[in-house]
Amino acid sequence: MPYKHLPSILIICLLLVVSGCKNSAHDGAARQTLPTAEVRVITVTDQTVQRQNEVAGSVESVQRATIAARIAGAIEEIPVTLGLAVKKGALLARINAGELGARLSQAETQLAQTQRNFEREKRLLEKDASTRETVKSLEDAWRVAEAGLREARAMRGYTQITAPFTGIITQKMANAGELATPGMPLLVLENTEQLQVVAAAPEGLALKIGKGDKLAITIPAAGFSQSGTVSEISPAADSSSRTALVKIRIKGDNALRPGQYARVALPGATGVNTFLVPKTALLRFGQMERLFVTKNGTAQLRLVRSGEHRDGQVEILAGLNAGEQVVVQGGERLVDGQPVRIVQ
Repeated sequence: MPYKHLPSILIICLLLVVSGCKNSAHDGAARQTLPTAEVRVITVTDQTVQRQNEVAGSVESVQRATIAARIAGAIEEIPVTLGLAVKKGALLARINAGELGARLSQAETQLAQTQRNFEREKRLLEKDASTRETVKSLEDAWRVAEAGLREARAMRGYTQITAPFTGIITQKMANAGELATPGMPLLVLENTEQLQVVAAAPEGLALKIGKGDKLAITIPAAGFSQSGTVSEISPAADSSSRTALVKIRIKGDNALRPGQYARVALPGATGVNTFLVPKTALLRFGQMERLFVTKNGTAQLRLVRSGEHRDGQVEILAGLNAGEQVVVQGGERLVDGQPVRIVQ
């Protein structure tokens, strides 16, 4: 009885062995039938690069002015809108201040009166009918009245606010009908033809930056990636943040706007040895980064960890050894173990 089912068990085992052999033969045949791929390679070597550190910054206009009221009064009109381009001298706001007109009339009348008195007394002095002290006193009163008239005219001029330079209205904080007070901001005018990136550099890195240095600037929203020139750098660090203000001039671009987020690459440690490969060699698969190397005429898959990206090159921090041949072209469709032929 114990051997009753033995033939059935032997038959099942035999079927499993045959099936496994067929699968192994199928896999081997599939591997052998992979076509030979043509690839271009480079041999990686240690390279000494300068480590960079990125800090956040923002785009600003080099020429920017907050337009404020100089006198108190009701805002009669603000004939500008956000985004409007204005020329130098264009009217930006008019403030109604009737008392200034009355003061101007009063100053004009007072000047005319003191001038008449002064001239009359001068004629009397010529006839020895007056004294020099009286004439001098009236002359001083005339000059005071003349200064008062200039002041009244200047105050009257403050009722009209004009653009100090050609630019674009980027902010509008007041509207017609509101009451303006001295120092109250009304508008912000910016010249967007000249732009700069302003960033706060850590005090240690700020010591390595000098006026005229070139720094890499990236502005993601505008698709902007160019070098800028350091135009200003603060000689003192902020005691609370331990950073120094750096201003970098950049060339204008239609996509650039004041206030946009920017990244600034600052010089860091020098003499760092690393591997650099072209961006085309690095392949992404989900969250993994990989590339292919060639060895004995076959492609070998390598999982790697990348570092900084600069000038079309990618820094490889792990997963690669010096002297290996990395596939830089033709690796998109490669399979691990696939035969390859290196072409120039």
